[in-house]
Amino acid sequence: MLASSQRLVSLDAMRGFTIAAMILVNYPGTWDHVYPPLLHASWNGITMTDFIFPFFLFIVGVSIAFAYSKRLQKGIDKNGMYKKIVIRSLKIFVVGVFLNLIPDFDMLDVRFAGVLQRIAIVFLACAFLFLNTQWKVQVIWAAGILFFYWLAMTLIPTPGYDRAMLEPGENLAAWIDRILLPGKMWEGTWDPEGLFSTVPSIVNGILGLLAGKILLSTASSQEKANKLMAIGLPIILLGLLWAQVFPINKHLWTSPFAMVTGGAAFTFLGAFYYLVDVKGYQKGTSIGVIFGANAITVYVLADILSLIFYNPYILGGLDTQFVQGLSGFGAPIKLASLLYAIIYVAINFIPAYWLYKKGIFIKL
Repeated sequence: MLASSQRLVSLDAMRGFTIAAMILVNYPGTWDHVYPPLLHASWNGITMTDFIFPFFLFIVGVSIAFAYSKRLQKGIDKNGMYKKIVIRSLKIFVVGVFLNLIPDFDMLDVRFAGVLQRIAIVFLACAFLFLNTQWKVQVIWAAGILFFYWLAMTLIPTPGYDRAMLEPGENLAAWIDRILLPGKMWEGTWDPEGLFSTVPSIVNGILGLLAGKILLSTASSQEKANKLMAIGLPIILLGLLWAQVFPINKHLWTSPFAMVTGGAAFTFLGAFYYLVDVKGYQKGTSIGVIFGANAITVYVLADILSLIFYNPYILGGLDTQFVQGLSGFGAPIKLASLLYAIIYVAINFIPAYWLYKKGIFIKL
């Protein structure tokens, strides 16, 4: 096993770079002119941007394996861990709802779904699973979830139709959310972070648990890197084959989407671990480590700071002025939008750096 004090620079940096990427795609200079690579797939299909959130859920799983393996080794009572897991999940969930409320705080029009809410649910499910099962059972759970979701989405007729539908707002997941999910939904009649589509996203976290087990094993560093990359590739291939009968779709978080993104996370972590922790190529990783040290806190700060840097009544609408000004000098407007997004990521690096240098690590 790894020594309890040992940290993987690759994992810490990957977490931070993923959060930075989430901020980058969430805050373009203007939503009317988004730099194309930063767009999600409109429905079926996948873009590079679609990998970001699944990567973070995968990292949540890896982090659970590292954190709770240490606790289990120390013989810490599971009941105490259960309580802390539930409390942390509730805190992340509540903060997510809070971010949906600002700035108007209209309790009659609150959105209960969201990115942090999904992270909270995945963390809760994966932490309990890790504490009570071995890796083989976790594999069975992952496969069972994906097959259950596939069969439910493709065989159960969508209410109001004579067959299963997989269209925006017209599918089983959207129907279940309309029945069970209170408050408003992101797309009016459906939500990309809804209840039912959160179920398969748990698999991305479970894959992280399995990757964490490999990294915590007694195998050599080279063997660990090889295993991660070797396991990731067939998962991607199986996901692509599955996509022939069940489309890759982030909005529905289809089973092939979970597999392709989860397999990619496996392979990427293996390659990154090899380069950074095995070969020692760590130049530039400090930015990711700093972002990752307070990952969720930085994500929350980005949402709060957007009330200043994306507000037409504060700073005179700096985002609009920047994009229009730069495009007025002849720069492509989508490039100007990208540059403002990069600047905004840099702005959020400032509090992340301050927290890191002060040794302040906030765990929501």
